[in-house]
Amino acid sequence: MLFALDVTFAGDGEAGWAIVGVTGELELATAPRLRQQVVSLVGEGHTRIVLDLTQVDFVDSIGLGVIVSVLKRVRSHGGELVLVGPVPRVRALFELTRLDEILELHDRLDDALAARPGRPGVEDG
Repeated sequence: MLFALDVTFAGDGEAGWAIVGVTGELELATAPRLRQQVVSLVGEGHTRIVLDLTQVDFVDSIGLGVIVSVLKRVRSHGGELVLVGPVPRVRALFELTRLDEILELHDRLDDALAARPGRPGVEDG
């Protein structure tokens, strides 16, 4: 099973975003890695997080739970969480569970960053 996390940064300082690109299935075996990555980022002071889900084709209940826990952690540190590009099947899951009402969803990364302040070009991190 292919699963990968790739972190890049957009913007500078407090106005910047940590972009976590997720590839593969977000489920029981892989979701804890996403949680660990976000805990690490928040611990380093990155509280504005974009989860790029454009390469995720499956999310189970554990994956949803991790996304909710990521949202709580980021918000408890005064930050923001934005999701990008869930495929139709994954987006339907967010709608079914009504998580689309508490999570900000965008089709494209550029759209998400354009909708938020502090959005200069993406830098490798």
